[in-house]
Amino acid sequence: MVDWCVASRDRLVTRGRRLEYATLVWNVVGTVVVAVAAWRARSVALAGFGVDSLIEIGASLVVVWELRAVYEERRRRAQRLIGVGFVALALYLALLASWALAHHLRPHPSPLGLAWTAATAATMLALARGKDRTGHALDNPVLRAEGRVTLMDALLAATVVVGLGANALAGWWWADPVSGLVIVLYAVREARASLRTSISPA
Repeated sequence: MVDWCVASRDRLVTRGRRLEYATLVWNVVGTVVVAVAAWRARSVALAGFGVDSLIEIGASLVVVWELRAVYEERRRRAQRLIGVGFVALALYLALLASWALAHHLRPHPSPLGLAWTAATAATMLALARGKDRTGHALDNPVLRAEGRVTLMDALLAATVVVGLGANALAGWWWADPVSGLVIVLYAVREARASLRTSISPA
């Protein structure tokens, strides 16, 4: 019975690592694609999405590191790092979107950005579900927290799709920076949750 439980847990840990590796590969490629699209389109939403991809890469590396040797202090440190990533994303998006709105920055249509963010929304949603289920099965709050980072990536991608589409179809230039601001509230909430968990008593 004990051997079966150990083997089952090992399979779950392996699954968690594979989910993180898949996230890493997608986001490494995506960072390059989105950077090119954001530069060509002068899009705040795409620029913010690129930074979110970098944070997602960092969060995935944190979880891979944490899964190598799980203990309480390591978990707290991992939660704290993920929380800091959320704070950085919220600040960056808030400042960039506010600047774009104040200066009436009008982005160009971006077919590349639209196609990639739509594909990313679907991919990240599937990965987020897998991480949440695996994290619950392992009773691992860090993997679940990183799953929320991945969910945020999916939500941000969907928001960017709406903003890019509104700009391309209706000429609503302000939809692009507003798309960046929408995700700030979610980022702040998740930052508070991760940082609170990292300092709470065992």
